[in-house]
Amino acid sequence: MNGKATTTRTRLERGRSALGPALELVHTGRAPTRAVLTTELGVTRATAGAVAAELEALGLIRVDSRPTAPAGSQGRPSHRLAVDDTGPVVLAAQVHADGFRAALVGLGGTAVATAPGCVTVEADPAQVLGEVVEAGAALLRASGRRCVGAGLAVPSAVAEPEGTALNPLHLAWPAGAPVRDIFAEQVRAAGIEGPAFTGNDVNLAALAEHRHGAGRGAQHLLCVATGHRGVGGALVLDGRLHTGSSGLALEVGHLTVNPEGRPCHCGSRGCLDVEADPLAFLTAAGRDPGPELSLLEQSRELLRGEYDDPAVRAAAEELIDRLGLGLAGLVNILNPDRIILGGLHRALLDADPDRLRAVVADRSLWGRSGSVPILACTLDHNSLVGAAELAWQPVLDDPLGALG
Repeated sequence: MNGKATTTRTRLERGRSALGPALELVHTGRAPTRAVLTTELGVTRATAGAVAAELEALGLIRVDSRPTAPAGSQGRPSHRLAVDDTGPVVLAAQVHADGFRAALVGLGGTAVATAPGCVTVEADPAQVLGEVVEAGAALLRASGRRCVGAGLAVPSAVAEPEGTALNPLHLAWPAGAPVRDIFAEQVRAAGIEGPAFTGNDVNLAALAEHRHGAGRGAQHLLCVATGHRGVGGALVLDGRLHTGSSGLALEVGHLTVNPEGRPCHCGSRGCLDVEADPLAFLTAAGRDPGPELSLLEQSRELLRGEYDDPAVRAAAEELIDRLGLGLAGLVNILNPDRIILGGLHRALLDADPDRLRAVVADRSLWGRSGSVPILACTLDHNSLVGAAELAWQPVLDDPLGALG
C-alpha cells in the first residue's frame, strides 16, 4: 500500500473513532462551531470536517454550509454545528407516585412531544409500564420519526446489572421488581426499535443537568431533589454518574436529620426522605393534601401564593433547616464543587436562599472554609431528559455502530 493510501486510511480510522466524542460535544453544546470541534478533539481541520460531514450524513447534526463571521471579527469564519432537529428521537418515560410521563426526545435534550398520564400505579409494574409505552408509541406514530432507543426513570434505586427496582418505597411495586426487563419487553411488543434502559430518577436528573442544565462544567456535581414523594440524591464525577458497586450509591433520603422525627418507610426515624419532601411540608404547614393536584404542585403553589402566612413560612424554614443539615453532611463527605436542587427543594431555595446557604456553611467544614455554590436545577422534567440520555448513550458511544 502506498503512503498516500495509508495516510487516507489512518485519517479515516481516526475520524471514525472521533465520531462519538464529536457527537457528544455537539449534543451538549460544547462545540458550536467546527473550529471549536477541531480544538476539542485535537485533530486537524480536515479530520474535523470529515467527522462533521459523516455525522451530518447520519442525520444527527447540521453543518452550516455558508458560515459568516460576527461583525468586527478577524480570520476565516467557522462552520456552525447544531443537532438536526428533524433527526432520530428516543422514547423517554418517567413513572412517579401520581402516574407517568412519556416523551420523544431528540439530541440536545430537546423534547419533541410529551404525553402526561395520571393513573393509579398498581402493584404490578407491567400495568403502568404498558400504559407509558403505549403513550410513547402513539407519539411516535404521530411524529413519523425514527426511534433509536428507550429510557425509563423510576423513583427507586435500580440494582445493577439486573435492572431491578430495589426499594420502590413510594410505589406499590414489590421490592426487586424486574422493571428493566418488563420495560424492554413492553418496548419490543410495541414495535419500538433500539435498546431499552432503566435508571433511578434523581440519578438521571443529575445526568441531564450536568449535560444540559445547571450542572454544566462541574467536575463533582451533587444533586439532591424531592419530587412527588421522598428525597433522592446523585453524584456526577467527571461527566459520569457515580452509582457505586451495584447501582445503589447516594441514597441520601435515608440520612437522619431529626432523630426524634417522623417514622420512615425504611424502618428508621427522622430521615431526609420524610422530613423534607412535599408531604412533610404540607403537614408542617397545616394543610391537608387534596386529590386535585400532585403533592409537589400543591407545595409549590403554597410557597408561591401564601409564603407570607406565618404557618407556611415556619414550615418552609423547618424544611430548609432539615435540608441544610443533610446537605452539610454530604458536603463534608463528598466535597462537591457544586450542588443543584430540584423539585420542592428548588422552590425552597428560591423562597429563602440565604437561610439555606447559611445552614450549609455553618454545619459543614468545607462550607466554612470555602462556600459551595448551591443552585436550582434549570431543566423542566430533568428526570425525563436523563432517561433520554440513557437511551442516547449507545449512539453517543458509537454513532456508526448504533445507526449503521
